Amino acid sequence: MTSASDAIQAPKPKHAPIVVVKIGSSLLTNNGRGLDRTAIYEWAKQIARLHQAGQQVLLVSSGAVAEGVVRMNLDERPKKLAALQACAAVGQMGLIETWWSALIQYGIQSSQLLLTHDDLANRNRYLNAANTLQQLLDWQVLPVINENDTVSVGQIKFGDNDSLGAMVAAMVKADLYIILTDQEGVFTDNPRHNPDATLIASERAMADYLFDIAGEGGKLGSGGMLTKIRAARLAAMGGCPTVIANGRVDDVITRIADGEAIGTRLTTNDADKIIAKKQWLAAHLRMAGRLVLDAGAVNAIVNHGKSLLLVGVRELQGDFAEGDVVECIDEQGVRVAVGQVSISAQAAHDALANQSAQNLIILHRDNMAVVV
Repeated sequence: MTSASDAIQAPKPKHAPIVVVKIGSSLLTNNGRGLDRTAIYEWAKQIARLHQAGQQVLLVSSGAVAEGVVRMNLDERPKKLAALQACAAVGQMGLIETWWSALIQYGIQSSQLLLTHDDLANRNRYLNAANTLQQLLDWQVLPVINENDTVSVGQIKFGDNDSLGAMVAAMVKADLYIILTDQEGVFTDNPRHNPDATLIASERAMADYLFDIAGEGGKLGSGGMLTKIRAARLAAMGGCPTVIANGRVDDVITRIADGEAIGTRLTTNDADKIIAKKQWLAAHLRMAGRLVLDAGAVNAIVNHGKSLLLVGVRELQGDFAEGDVVECIDEQGVRVAVGQVSISAQAAHDALANQSAQNLIILHRDNMAVVV
């Protein structure tokens, strides 16, 4: 067996493909009966093949809450937030221990990274996480990533790791995002209710009808295909295609990475990236600041698709940094747009004070979603 130190010191190939693999709770916990170690060791073997072939793999693993429920001998998933967080804390111990044991037998050193939505919404924390991931990949250490459910302040939802995996894929500029689930892929209708439903082999991630046919989730998954389609659109924002497939298919990870047509492949193009980004911005819940716009600026961005010039901003609220997401409101307080600022609040204040804001863009139209 190759030692962990050998794995770290091995030369890294240039332009190594980056693959993000997300495995859902229903697979990892054998439909709620504790961690399925046999399956985990099989997926680890497939991941090891990619790793040994020079590809860089990041693993997004659900299962902490479900494993905690089993370890605490609870009859059902708790409804209270504190109990969910406690289950996540208990279950995460077994989850990461199992992955470490499964990967180290192939000489692959692994690491644990727990993230929250706040970590990815805050630019400084986002960059810190991105730098950490890049260092781990440079060291050829495989990151095992999960949402930090133990400190989440919002409601914990199964399936949330679909979006987390997509954000990670965008963060590391991944070449492929694989979502393993207990379904064969995306169907033309819910196959549990319609026996005539057929598998969609390939489609654009931005195809609107995909939302119409997305099914509801079971007791262990949330939103069924809905969260996965949303995640595919988020990955598309970064130019990364997504494959949704059944995790029980033999050698599913290696075969998908080799280009075999398994499951549903959701593709992207340059035009889709802009559309997906605007949808992501429009769905943002937490804002770093607010811009109060005059009537002319509102008309320019809403009716003429223009970028927002700083001169059209009547008031700056919040200490936002370059790249943060802010909301734009009119003088009556109505939200008209959401976007990523191209300059910080301090730089904007300085430009206004120096009367150098005449042609300065604070929100580019490609980084802004009009919401009225």
